[in-house]
Amino acid sequence: MKIEQPKFQLGRTMITPGAKDTLHPEDVLRCLRRHASGDWGECVPDDWAENDFALDKYLRIFSVYRDSTGLKFWIITEADRSATTILLPSEY
Repeated sequence: MKIEQPKFQLGRTMITPGAKDTLHPEDVLRCLRRHASGDWGECVPDDWAENDFALDKYLRIFSVYRDSTGLKFWIITEADRSATTILLPSEY
């Protein structure tokens, strides 16, 4: 298995209570790796392009994934790269 190098710093990684209680840790770690490597998951094309543009501009990065049960969740890295948050859409 090839391990992708991160394209940006995640900063402090946090998870909301709902995401922590609902998502399996392995799903979260797998998708966090995808996020850091530039795989934005199920983002619509405009959001995907915005994330690619944001990489070296220090803008917010937003990814959409599903866990192994199909539950959608988000990963958001702040513009200053100080923090990355895993959350359910209902917690936004």
